[in-house]
Amino acid sequence: MPNWFQPSCVATIVLLASSTLAAPVAVTSERIERFNPKNSDTVFGRLEFLGGLVMKSADGTLGGWSSIRLRPDQTNFVGVFDDGDWITGALVRDAAGRLAGVADVDISPMISKSGKPDSRKQMMDAESLALRSGEVLVSFERVHRIDVYPDPGFQTSPPKRTLSKLIPDARLKANKGLETVVVSPSDGPLAGSPLIVAEESLNEAGDNYAAVLEGPSKGVFFVRRHGSFDISDGTFLPNGDLVLLERSFSLLQGVGVRLRLVRSNDIKPGATVDGEELMVADSSYQIDNMEGVDAFRAADGSTHLILVSDNNNSFLQSNLMLEFRLKD
Repeated sequence: MPNWFQPSCVATIVLLASSTLAAPVAVTSERIERFNPKNSDTVFGRLEFLGGLVMKSADGTLGGWSSIRLRPDQTNFVGVFDDGDWITGALVRDAAGRLAGVADVDISPMISKSGKPDSRKQMMDAESLALRSGEVLVSFERVHRIDVYPDPGFQTSPPKRTLSKLIPDARLKANKGLETVVVSPSDGPLAGSPLIVAEESLNEAGDNYAAVLEGPSKGVFFVRRHGSFDISDGTFLPNGDLVLLERSFSLLQGVGVRLRLVRSNDIKPGATVDGEELMVADSSYQIDNMEGVDAFRAADGSTHLILVSDNNNSFLQSNLMLEFRLKD
């Protein structure tokens, strides 16, 4: 693993064994104190770094983490891996409220429409999920779809239906397809509708396909593409605006991450939306292959963002969890 972090403490936690695991899995969590290892700066663009974790399991159980969504208690979470697994667990915080680890984690295979797990990557390449009352929505690429699982019960049930994605399959690249599914706030401009965004499936103008799937703004729209950044996930802020997580990679420059803010009032059928850059960072910062983002309103009223990375099941990469506060 590249030495991209400054560990201050190490905590050992245990993953609860799912039906596919023979025994509990020990996981170590090393805290990240500085987002920029070279100095003690805490503010980066419009984000303030609050802390982070490097999470490891000896058998590679955490490989492939694609998305994370917090429950309303802001502690328990649900996520998906791109090999077709669920992950659930809880954030652990120290006395100062900073991330200290994760606990009560369970990893289990997703049940396909056949009623059993499906080990084929092309069928179960889960890239994002969203929570709404009684349901978990999961976006898949390769075989592009948004499946709806019952909540509770998603870990042991097949999907109960599939949503119309509005974007034609012919417009979606096999491995650059439905990377983001989010549910808008019910009291916001999009009235609780699910929204999807493609990773790098572009229209003739070179912009990303996206769609609002229900409600008064239902229809296909586009997200302006800038440079070499691909969209890897998104989240709605409590005020109803959309934050998009983007990543880039090149052999020359390494990995990069960017967060962009899109005003929900700009999202309309046929529109091409752009957004304010909240933060951009390259491989000199504490980042990896950043795949998932979620937002919540903290007890003090501020908005926090939680990011997770996918290590691609490689010992050269890391499973990170980072927390930021959005500065007004």
